[in-house]
Amino acid sequence: MVRVLIADDDKAWLDLLEIVLKQDGHEAVRAADGAEAWAVLQRSDAPLMAILDWMMPGIDGIEVVRRVRALQTDQLPYLIILTARDQKSDIIEALNAGANDYVAKPFNVGELRARVAVGRRVVEMQQALLDSRRELAHLATHDPLTGMLNRRAILDRLVEELSRAARQGSTLAVGMCDIDHFKVVNDTHGHQTGDDVLQGLARVMAASLRGYDRAGRFGGEEFLVVAPMEAREDPVPVFERLRGQVAESRIPTRSGPMSVTVSIGVVIHRGDATTDTLLTAADAALYEAKRLGRNRVALHGRLAVEST
Repeated sequence: MVRVLIADDDKAWLDLLEIVLKQDGHEAVRAADGAEAWAVLQRSDAPLMAILDWMMPGIDGIEVVRRVRALQTDQLPYLIILTARDQKSDIIEALNAGANDYVAKPFNVGELRARVAVGRRVVEMQQALLDSRRELAHLATHDPLTGMLNRRAILDRLVEELSRAARQGSTLAVGMCDIDHFKVVNDTHGHQTGDDVLQGLARVMAASLRGYDRAGRFGGEEFLVVAPMEAREDPVPVFERLRGQVAESRIPTRSGPMSVTVSIGVVIHRGDATTDTLLTAADAALYEAKRLGRNRVALHGRLAVEST
């Protein structure tokens, strides 16, 4: 089934087109003129196929085609021009404007159905290609185990946020999170259980962090959190909430529910900070949290926050 926009200023033709489309299982979206068709085709949920009458008041079908072809979108609709004009020069004009196909009035129902079927196959192939492209883009930026951003993607996000903070004069906090005693989990219960813990921790982090924070798997059992802040805002409560929720959670694993804790090293962005200096400082703060007993948040340049 395909949603098809049908545009014609003659209600009788609209009714006939709708009947034919519905008989073949398609959904018809009606437009009484070119302006209405153009409005529909600009929507985010626009039909992926349109049958447009050439001669319509205001905006004719050819102008609608030209405007649609100028849109910046990942998937342009399949456009069929429908008109009583059937000279070779008319067909050439319609195709040069960007139409995919051309059907003359009065149309043969079988021919229209065949041309719509061709359009449906093209739309489906385009959709499959777009889905494949999106899947590849997701695979390139996400960790396959946890579904979080991978190392490259979270570092790219850090660079973007550093640039934004420099432009806007805002604050940025970076947190390096490490699962405490994770090697014991792997050695005692096996790496598959360790994978369950990593997946469960990713879910806890997603639920704990704010909507505009970003987290990614940095490597092994380490995770990087990029947290934009208001000027002079204390970042510790954000990371302390994360630490606390991890400590309170029972993560389901194939070896049974399991509790883990994390140590977090946090650094606040300064005007001259670079990605490397921030990561080095976050690592140093993480080491401090580990040294003081784990299950702690340590802010670079400040004493570690004791666990509760």
